[in-house]
Amino acid sequence: MSDTQNLIDNRPPSVATLFTERVAATPDAEAYRYPVAGGRSGQGGRSGPDEWRSLSWSEAAERVYAVAAGLIELGVRPEERVALASATRVEWILVDLGVMCAGAATTTVYPSTNTEESAFILADSDSRVLIAEDAAQVAKARERRAELPHLAHVVVIDAADALPAEGDPEGWVLSLADLEERGTEYLAKNPQAVKERLAAITPTQLATLIYTSGTTGRPKGVRLAHDSWSYMATAIATTGLVTADDVQYLWLPLAHVFGKVLTSGQIAVGHVTAVDGRVDKIIENLPVVRPTYMAAVPRIFEKVYNGVAAKARAGGAAKYKIFQWAAGVAREHAKAAQDNFRRTGTKSVPFALEAKHRVADALVYSKLREAFGGRLRAAISGSAALAPDIGYFFSGAGIHILEGYGLTETSAASFVNPGEAYRTGTVGKPLPGTEVRIADDGEILLRGPGVMAGYHGLPEKTAEVLESDGWFHTGDIGELSADGYLRITDRKKDLIKTSGGKYIAPAEVEGQFKAVCPFVSNILVHGADRNFCTALIALDEPAILGWAAENGMAGRPYADVVASAQTERLIDGYVKRLNEGLQRWQTIKKFRLLPRDLDIEHGELTPSLKLKRPVVEREYKDLIEEMYEGTRES
Repeated sequence: MSDTQNLIDNRPPSVATLFTERVAATPDAEAYRYPVAGGRSGQGGRSGPDEWRSLSWSEAAERVYAVAAGLIELGVRPEERVALASATRVEWILVDLGVMCAGAATTTVYPSTNTEESAFILADSDSRVLIAEDAAQVAKARERRAELPHLAHVVVIDAADALPAEGDPEGWVLSLADLEERGTEYLAKNPQAVKERLAAITPTQLATLIYTSGTTGRPKGVRLAHDSWSYMATAIATTGLVTADDVQYLWLPLAHVFGKVLTSGQIAVGHVTAVDGRVDKIIENLPVVRPTYMAAVPRIFEKVYNGVAAKARAGGAAKYKIFQWAAGVAREHAKAAQDNFRRTGTKSVPFALEAKHRVADALVYSKLREAFGGRLRAAISGSAALAPDIGYFFSGAGIHILEGYGLTETSAASFVNPGEAYRTGTVGKPLPGTEVRIADDGEILLRGPGVMAGYHGLPEKTAEVLESDGWFHTGDIGELSADGYLRITDRKKDLIKTSGGKYIAPAEVEGQFKAVCPFVSNILVHGADRNFCTALIALDEPAILGWAAENGMAGRPYADVVASAQTERLIDGYVKRLNEGLQRWQTIKKFRLLPRDLDIEHGELTPSLKLKRPVVEREYKDLIEEMYEGTRES
């Protein structure tokens, strides 16, 4: 038996156990960094630079155990749900660990979730306690309190404005500081309380309930056991992709499975994590944190690419020409290096290409790496497909993007690219302990410790995707290479079949357009049961307004710019360039520019920035029909 397999087979029953082992092994080592300004940690409405503070593993443990004991004192029993509605911040991690150490289960709630859906999740999960970030989250629960008989307490992280000046006479709302104080007092009288809960945790015990963002109907609660997270943490540690010397920058939503799995892996490895969920602070934080690795969704890399291109364009024709040349060199270099590594195990490239690459590095790539903090070894991309041309660009620029793959139902990290042997355009190989097979219709099936126990209270829905022998139907279509690399081609349900009988993977076409057009933010390709394909295109506001300022439309609002004939001609040129590389039946015959970008607030994107196709197609049905008017449907 290999050392890797031995570690996985003998993993602890829970991440709570891993946490106690980590604290014992490296009590004084730095665990977390977090920003503080104006007396609060890392959230909203402040000016001036943040001060970054640290928690050692022992300091983190003191707060985690106080939270755990506080929950026990409130009467929370093993496997009972504690909902957590907060943006990504260090308290999210401490509370989640406290819930697990109490033997309870965390129900994750995005802070952007509206009142109605928040109430549904709290009721469906039978959550006994809600940990709310601020007054806005408390207000959602208070508004629907009559529908939440199981919700005994609300604990608020940022207590300012969330509690009446006279306090809460009912005792329904208390601050996180109050909870920790109650927990500390409880531990003084019952010093073994948390240790006893920890010792009683079994691998199959419920640890997390994550509600998927459904494109239609109510979200489903995915039941993930303690063993799923322990497996993920251990498997990530065995890959060698991260080490104890790493510094992770964590900004992803922790209510999402992708963000959550990163906290588990960190505990197993023991490196530092800098936590700040404010997306608008990423550019400011990177040179301060100087991470060695970070994870992101493709939209972030697309925005960075578009931003760099827009900055070069604003510098004049010469600078933009240099950028375009350097981008081409980066892609050529990355492809050559990866192809050669596959054949020979070295990333050497032809001398002439290496010489061009050195010049491009001095002019363009080095500045890009500095913007990421200058120490980034690798970035992990997941949640959706990254356009290969975007991946090759960053790879050639020395920012190595390792695509991974997984679902909420598989605890996020089922596949990841293996370090130096990564292959752009694939999601890598399965984590040790995860099995994969491709069904006859191309669907990817997965089996392993990361697979969910089922959907909460929905046995029929569970049976639709989870076979009795443990194989989970992902709903994604993919291909496996001879040496085990997986390439995702599309969602099974998203494949388009035209009226002419041709199958089209819209995500593939959409990804190619994002690589061709530096102004695009979101694109939806439509064509199911139609005789040609069309597209709805939303433009990146900073990029297109920058272009507009250079083309006689300075100061005009976004909606006016995208409605102009000049902008339509610009984007039409990129659509034509896209079509040159497509099969005839894949080409975009018509498109419409949307009056605003797609967003989470309007329900068009999930919190992890995935496109909700049915929602967008319903909302812009008139525009779609307009593109097919006067055509014969066969």
